[in-house]
This record gives sequence, structure tokens and C-alpha cells, in this order.
Amino acid sequence: MPRLARTLASRILVAVLGIVVVTLAVGFALFTRLTTRMADVHATEQAASIATTLGRDPAVARALTDGDPGKTLNRLAESVRAGTGASYVVIIDRAGIRHSHPNPALVGRRIEEPVAALDGKVHTGIDEGSLGRSANARAPVLDGSGRAVGEVSVGLLESEVSVRLKAEVLDIVAYSSIALAFGVAASLLLARAIKRVTFGVEPAEIAALMQEREAMLHGVREGVLGVDAKGAINVLNDEARRLLGLESAALGQRVEEVLAPGRLQRIVTGEVTGSDLVAVTDEHLLVLNRMPVAVGGRSTGWVVTIRDRTELEALLRQLDSMEGLSTALRAQEHEFSNRLHVLAVLLELGEVEEATRYSTQLQSETAMASEEIRARVGSPVVAALLVAKTTVAAERDVVLSLDPSSRLAADQVGDLPIVTVLGNLVDNAVDAVADDPATSGRSPRGTVTVCLGVSGSTVRLSVMDSGPGIPADRLQDVFVDGYSTKEPRGAMRRGLGLALVHRLVSRAGGTITASSPGGARFDVVLPMRVREVAS
Repeated sequence: MPRLARTLASRILVAVLGIVVVTLAVGFALFTRLTTRMADVHATEQAASIATTLGRDPAVARALTDGDPGKTLNRLAESVRAGTGASYVVIIDRAGIRHSHPNPALVGRRIEEPVAALDGKVHTGIDEGSLGRSANARAPVLDGSGRAVGEVSVGLLESEVSVRLKAEVLDIVAYSSIALAFGVAASLLLARAIKRVTFGVEPAEIAALMQEREAMLHGVREGVLGVDAKGAINVLNDEARRLLGLESAALGQRVEEVLAPGRLQRIVTGEVTGSDLVAVTDEHLLVLNRMPVAVGGRSTGWVVTIRDRTELEALLRQLDSMEGLSTALRAQEHEFSNRLHVLAVLLELGEVEEATRYSTQLQSETAMASEEIRARVGSPVVAALLVAKTTVAAERDVVLSLDPSSRLAADQVGDLPIVTVLGNLVDNAVDAVADDPATSGRSPRGTVTVCLGVSGSTVRLSVMDSGPGIPADRLQDVFVDGYSTKEPRGAMRRGLGLALVHRLVSRAGGTITASSPGGARFDVVLPMRVREVAS
């Protein structure tokens, strides 16, 4: 047997044998004590019965009264002793003179202690006599008138009791040997079972592994969630608890009990499969990977690693927006450069009136779109967003326009997330139109229309495009984390914009719906007074 296996087996064997030996020793001591007491009581009662019977014999009383001239009492006592198995039977007269004794040299001699049974009662006890320690009974010898004329002392030596005890001890030894054999067998089986469960790892190694695991799990900046084969959480480090918003009490509970129904729960339970799966919570954008775990050929559950990409994704989206804007500005730079060349040439040719007319025309075209947006949108931030998106859309040959019925005052925006919501919806609409293969070769490729307004105590905004639209059976899926019909662009993940918009609108107490009357249409309703929502 390998050294590691012997170590664990020997520890268990020593522990089990120690328990068995101590238990048997205590049990044997108690049994011996109780058996000794019971044997003493039984011997005392037997001695009292013999002494009482002999003391009531009229022949014994007459012989003691006459001084036992025929020396019959010693023969009678020896006969009784032999017949009953007593250790000694001593007949004593009122003066304390022995008339019988197993030792003939003591017959006729006086006893050292007083004659106790002259009071007419039977006296019992454990005495230290000349023959050794014995269970003793002293009964009075009564004459015809009931007067005590002597006593009969009967004893059973301790050696007689020990013989009976030893006979029972043999049974105890046999039982103890069987118990020890079972203890050894049980300890070996237990050691083997523990080694199989722990895959041959020693207790000291298990303790070291536990310390290393705790240090590793709580020292990394990546969430780790371990789930056993029954679906209960058995590993949860600090980062996973922070990202998932779980408490320490989540350990031992099933995934369905601690995670709300949704994409995050389906990824953790394995209903959604794949690598680098994205899930959006109220606070974080998470990337999860689920890996099954098998030890010794047995499935023991799975491990989910969780990474926080909230800040990185925001930076990527901001970078993507800035890249689109810079592209549009570069295109405008070339256009303005061409216009300036035209003005310079007209002035060089002396066509001052034509140059003035051309300059006035350029100014009116440039200011027209901005003035139209500013006239209908009182919020400078929202207006600036629409002007910037108009420029970006134009660069992609898409016409972005504001519905003539749009009206939104500056004081009606408040703290509502209109900029984020509107920006994401417009970007998605422009992408859908510009990337539509059916419009390839057209100029412009399509249109995106934005409508802003107030109805009662709510702000309403709609974004409509002339793109391919959304299939009727996928209208609700567009708000699910990771759902997208577009190919990823660079490191930026697709399928997150609408999911983030949906969460922003929900946290603000509003609603967002998707429809596809021709292209895609998104309608958002936001209460003008922001509702406090716990994150």
C-alpha cells in the first residue's frame, strides 16, 4: 500500500481502535464492579440462608446447651459446608467458644469479637476472617423457647466469587475481541472510502489546498462562481459577489434562487451556451464563460468566470462614435476646402458679385439644418446631439431629419437619460439603413426620422428608419443582451446598445417598444419626474 494511503489508514485505525478500547475498558470496569456487587449480595444472601436454617435446628440448640459432649456439631457443620459449597460453617456458643471450624486447631477456641447474633437477628457483611475475605452471615441458634443460645457463622470466600466472575469474564473477552476485529475492519473500510472520495489526497494536503484556493479565489480581480452537480453554489469569491450583487448567504443555494430570471441566469445554468457570453445588469456589463468540471471521470458541476467590461465597453463605444464623427468632419473639411477654392477663384477672376451670391447660398444651406433643429428642440445638449448625428449620417449617405411636429423645451428634459437613449437609437437606425444591401447604389441610401414631444406628464420620442426592419417573431429579442443582426466591428461587441437602452428606460420608470411598419421603429415613453430606482 502506498505511503500516503498507509498514513490515512493508520490514523483512522488508531482513532477507531482507541475509541473501541476505551469504550470496552470503561464498560468492562463498570461490568466488573456491578458483577462483584451482585456476586457479594448473592453470596451474602446464600450464607444467611444456610446460617438461618442451621440455627433453627433443635439438635444444634440442644448440643450447644449441653456443651456438645458428643462432639457432633463439628461433624454436622462440615457436612453442611460440603453440601452447600460454603467456605466455612462455624457454630459458636454464648460464651464465644467455637464448636466447629474448617481448621480443627481453632475448634474449642474463643472468637475475638463479640457474639453478634445473641440479639436474635441475622447479621450480614463482608468480613476479613482467618480464612480470608468472605461474604459472611451470622444467624442466632434458638432453643425451644426462642432464646438465643449461640450463633451460626457461614461464609463464602472471595475466591469463590472470583471463580464465578472469571467464568463471565471469558464471555466479555470474547465479545471484546469480536468488537475489536469489527473496529479494525471498519477503520480500514472507512479509510478506503475516504481516500476514494478525496481522490487519494491526504488531510494535510487538503488543508493546504483549501488555504491556497481561498487565497487564489479572493485575490484575483475576476469573478469566479462554482456550482455543484445539483445546481447549488459552492464557490463564490468577492469579485463575483460584487458583480452579481449577491450576499454571502448565497453559498449553498441554487442558482435559480439567487439570480433573477433572465439572460444572466440562463448563462450560469447553461441554457445559453458559447464563449465570452455577454450579460447586462443594472450596474455592469459582464462577459461570462462557463466550463464544466469533471474529476476522476465524474461530473462535479461547473465553474463560471465573470469579467467586468463596463468601462471598457463604454470607452470602445465612445471611441467608435468619435471615429465616426472625425470621419464626417474630415469629409466636411474636404467639402469646405473645395468651396473655399471656388470662392478664391471667383475673386481672382474679379467675379465679386458671383462670389458674394455663392457665399450667401453656402451660409444659408449650412445654417438651415441647425436652425430647424434649434427651433424645435430647446435643450442645447439634445439639439447638439441631433446636429452631430445628422453630420455623421450624411457622411454615410443617410438622411437624418427631425419630424416637423417635434417640440421639446429645455425644462422638459430634466435628468432624463434622453441623450443616451436617443444617441443609441439613432446610431442603430443609421447602421441599419447604411448596411442594408438592398439600398446599395442608391443616393441617399435611406432616411432616419426622429420625433420628440411631450404628452401630459411624459416625454415621448420615436426613431424610425427605412431599413430592412425587424422580423415579427424577433421584436422582443432585440432588447436581449447579445442579440444583434450585425457583424461585430473591431473590439466593440454587438447586441448591447438596445439592451442598455432598455435598462436605462426601465430604471427611469419608462417603457420602450419595437415595431416594424416598414423599417424599424422604436417608441420610448419617459415620465418627466424621474422615479428613484434601487440599483
